[in-house]
Amino acid sequence: MVTGGGGAICGEIARALAGEGASVAIWDLSADAGRAKLAGLPSTRPAGLALACDVLDRESVREALRETLAVFGTVDILVNGAGGSRPEATTSPQLSFFDIPAEALEGVLGLNYLSAVIPSQEVGRVFARNQAGVVLNIASVAGLRPLTRSIAYSNGKAATLSFTAWLAVHMAREYSPAIRVNAVAPGFILTEQNRFLLLDEAGSPSERGRRVLEAVPMQRLGRPEEIAGAVLYLVSEQARFVTGAVLAVDGGFTANSGV
Repeated sequence: MVTGGGGAICGEIARALAGEGASVAIWDLSADAGRAKLAGLPSTRPAGLALACDVLDRESVREALRETLAVFGTVDILVNGAGGSRPEATTSPQLSFFDIPAEALEGVLGLNYLSAVIPSQEVGRVFARNQAGVVLNIASVAGLRPLTRSIAYSNGKAATLSFTAWLAVHMAREYSPAIRVNAVAPGFILTEQNRFLLLDEAGSPSERGRRVLEAVPMQRLGRPEEIAGAVLYLVSEQARFVTGAVLAVDGGFTANSGV
């Protein structure tokens, strides 16, 4: 199951999982976006599934889980990928830190923290019954090194990383050592959504893009499929002794002190 699977990065994760023979359920706030990604997946066994789901609404999550179990019978892997930011929770020349509304902060914090917690609670019940399962949280380098203007997004992803470590210990000790919980922290990934910010019309780095590249030792932006590759490792049997870990896929961004 991949939440936020209608988006660029999580859509690529869904594609990679299907390519390895997994039956994939895409949960997304937009049913149309989920169905579009589903249509592009390699063949799955049995047929894939795309469902509208608001991961911040517990009953919506429960209904999506019921529908998923009705088709697949069980769940082995949960990828918590839903998240994002909003301008009203980000500082800018038009909005100072002092004037950011509390409700805007709460909204983005929930979008990037509770979006991992609530599905993990509901799907975690299945894992506890099965005595096995994998939770993989899609965090961000912003949770490791706060991005300058993105206060709520950075704080929400930091909370997700803390939750990853906590849940890994809790599930292993309270339910089964075969339940693993890890996270991937993507760096600056080029998608259609942010292309206009990072590249100019000629395809060269924009001013913002140049600042990003200066901070990335590998001197390029990442690609969604590179996040998917890290996810495949962490959810596979190759990582069966890995839990509570965070894998940064960032071209060296978090290793760079800047001096």
